[in-house]
Amino acid sequence: MILPRLNPFLEQLTAYRPSEGVHATASPLPLSANESPHTPLPGIAAAVAEAGAAVNRYPDPECRALTRALAGSLGVDADRIAVGAGSVALLQMLFQAVAGPGAEAVHAWPSFELYPVLAGLAGVRSVGIPLAGEGHDLEAMADRITETTRLVIVCNPNNPTGTVSSREDLEKFLSRVPARCLVALDEAYAEYVRDPASACGLELADRYPNLVVLRTFSKAYGLAALRVGYLVGTPGVVALLRRACLVYAVSTAAQRAARAALELREELMERVAATAEERGRVRNALLALGERVPESQANFVWLRLDGDAAAFGDWCTGRGIAVRTFPGEGVRVSLGSPEDNDVFLTAAAGWQASRAAEGR
Repeated sequence: MILPRLNPFLEQLTAYRPSEGVHATASPLPLSANESPHTPLPGIAAAVAEAGAAVNRYPDPECRALTRALAGSLGVDADRIAVGAGSVALLQMLFQAVAGPGAEAVHAWPSFELYPVLAGLAGVRSVGIPLAGEGHDLEAMADRITETTRLVIVCNPNNPTGTVSSREDLEKFLSRVPARCLVALDEAYAEYVRDPASACGLELADRYPNLVVLRTFSKAYGLAALRVGYLVGTPGVVALLRRACLVYAVSTAAQRAARAALELREELMERVAATAEERGRVRNALLALGERVPESQANFVWLRLDGDAAAFGDWCTGRGIAVRTFPGEGVRVSLGSPEDNDVFLTAAAGWQASRAAEGR
């Protein structure tokens, strides 16, 4: 029963990956998975190569060196940090260890597609609350919390729309959430945020003991293939997750690469800044074409296309561009290099021209 539930998501993940034996030049332009378009910095590549010399040994199951490095970087105690095989693995542990069978989990919808999948695998009822103006309707989410709600997830910036909740709105929301209910602030794209009014979970974690903050090295740090993320919360919640997490889940290569990335943060954040600049350029070009594109604070843009979403997704696929289609809602487009983005913008202009020719 598990595989059928996962299949639709896995199909989206693998649809645009080249088959074995297919040369890379035959691959579509990868603008569907929100990956970093930048190749690893030399220091990170060297850390991975160094780790390769010890593949006959198990990794540190407690990720101690990486936890210490994160504690120093974030300015929090090490007992408040849990490391996992990507923030998805930590989310899975939250569903299993905190919510549990028979409980409810509330989240916005559309949001990160794995929320309902992970809930189902843990026997948790997933409750999706419709977005309001492409952003979280935090008031409606608070209203929906019941006696059986054990977990609430706020994706900030939201995937797939890229919108953010303000600190003021999030604090109002947190003040309404019962202490027995854990709030997970999923900040996978936090490094790309430029809106000064946006909430920052690490600034709120000290004030709200039922708040945990999830972050990842997959996006801004460019380590998607290595699977490493972390959670910041109270020592009690962190201890629970450390006991629940699968042993040896984070490889030595992932741990060493993440530590190297923290040391190279300044250079990596220059890349993030360049992506943020491209985000504004791409959005402005799409707005000039007449598309509806909310202001994104992530490394992607969202086109609200409603009934035209599937057709536009097929249009891009036909032109060798992989995008993420949400039929009946919209299309999410990851930001690539400026040249990649220009290819997509040319396709978007062609789409508009074809519709105009059809009188639509």
